[in-house]
Amino acid sequence: MKPSPAPRHPSTKNLLREQMSSHPEIKREIDRKDDKLLSLLKDVYVDSQDPMSSLQGKDAATRQKPKEFRLAKDHQFDMMNVKNIPKGKISIVEALTLLNNHKLYPDTWTAKKIAEEYHLEQQDVNSLLKYFVTFEVKIFPPEGKKAIESK
Repeated sequence: MKPSPAPRHPSTKNLLREQMSSHPEIKREIDRKDDKLLSLLKDVYVDSQDPMSSLQGKDAATRQKPKEFRLAKDHQFDMMNVKNIPKGKISIVEALTLLNNHKLYPDTWTAKKIAEEYHLEQQDVNSLLKYFVTFEVKIFPPEGKKAIESK
């Protein structure tokens, strides 16, 4: 028993029907079994193993090493209710705080102290301090007006 062929486009159906009616030997050739090919097919031996089921793959992916978390520093901002942060990572508020602390007190807030305080790698802190800086907003008064000194 042969599997049913894929559906054909309506424009080619008519052409195929015409060709089959004008050349009946094509239809016979299509339906004929080739004994030589069948004998070769009987000699083929297939040895296979079932692939890993999708459930086993999902279980393996979900079984990861548990992450270590730490509490966020300075809970005063409470941004997006962050309860704990994975070790080796910092929140935006913490990043701005440590950059500002390093900028104001570079002798106290060294890269080593920041790495210990926030559980970060020393190399990451060095890169952070090298490539990221906080900025100051300075508002210049219009010409003719005196600036008011901040306290």
